[in-house]
Amino acid sequence: MPDKLTSLDEAVASIESGMTIGIGGWGSRRKPMALIRALLRSDVTDLTVVAFGGPDVGLLAQAGKIKKLIYGFVTLDSIPLDPLFTAARERGGELEIEEHDEGMFVAGLRAAGARLDFLPVRAGLGSDVLPASPRIKTIASPYSDDVYVAVPALSLDVALVHVNRADSGGNGQFLGPDPYFDDLLTMAAKRSILSAEKVVPTEDLLSEGSFHTLLVNRMYVDQVVEAPNGAHFTSCEPDYPRDEAFQRHYVAAAKEPEAWAKFTADFLNTDEAGYHAAVARFHAEQDKS
Repeated sequence: MPDKLTSLDEAVASIESGMTIGIGGWGSRRKPMALIRALLRSDVTDLTVVAFGGPDVGLLAQAGKIKKLIYGFVTLDSIPLDPLFTAARERGGELEIEEHDEGMFVAGLRAAGARLDFLPVRAGLGSDVLPASPRIKTIASPYSDDVYVAVPALSLDVALVHVNRADSGGNGQFLGPDPYFDDLLTMAAKRSILSAEKVVPTEDLLSEGSFHTLLVNRMYVDQVVEAPNGAHFTSCEPDYPRDEAFQRHYVAAAKEPEAWAKFTADFLNTDEAGYHAAVARFHAEQDKS
């Protein structure tokens, strides 16, 4: 089994401007934030991003990395809206937007994974999603009078996914309550980058969970990155919950230009080790107050 272990920056160096990238996780849960932070440090731009979005989308939008966003929602879970994404939408003209019903979004990933042009679904029929997304068509059933939404395949150049455990060959394991759709993202992509809280020997993958938790198959993974706290400040259950205090700080800073400039200087204009050191200082200050 090939060793696919690499560094954050080496993994992200394979991403080029203009690519379509899919980002795993769900809202503010198990997002590949270490990979997103590495992407923020890169010169990559004009991305098409496909995601059930959270702060990953907000940060990339604020940094001007996104040309087009295809999404089911963008939320911080405990805080309904991501302020950076909301501000980018309100400014108008910065992002090309394609909003999907959640069922449509998943069907698009399944179509891409099966190497089909589209999949017919009932999700989205009669909603405002179709008038707002003229690229998405309906199709008549060849067997009845029914009409379906022909969800176009969400084919990806690269998928970014974060899991609890992985081996160096690219097998990925989730230990939390929900796999989300990370496996579909890797199947829909030409290449996948898998980050993990911990990289362990293959024989240890079943020491913390059954074979049902082996979510990502190594055949869909090209690079593996060990990234402790790599989902921060989103949750990565059961390794750690969402950092709610830091998320509130992120939201408050995002609403004021001067505060955002300081947030960027403190937490983003640094490498991954510098980020976590700054987060530790933030919590130390919080504990004093």
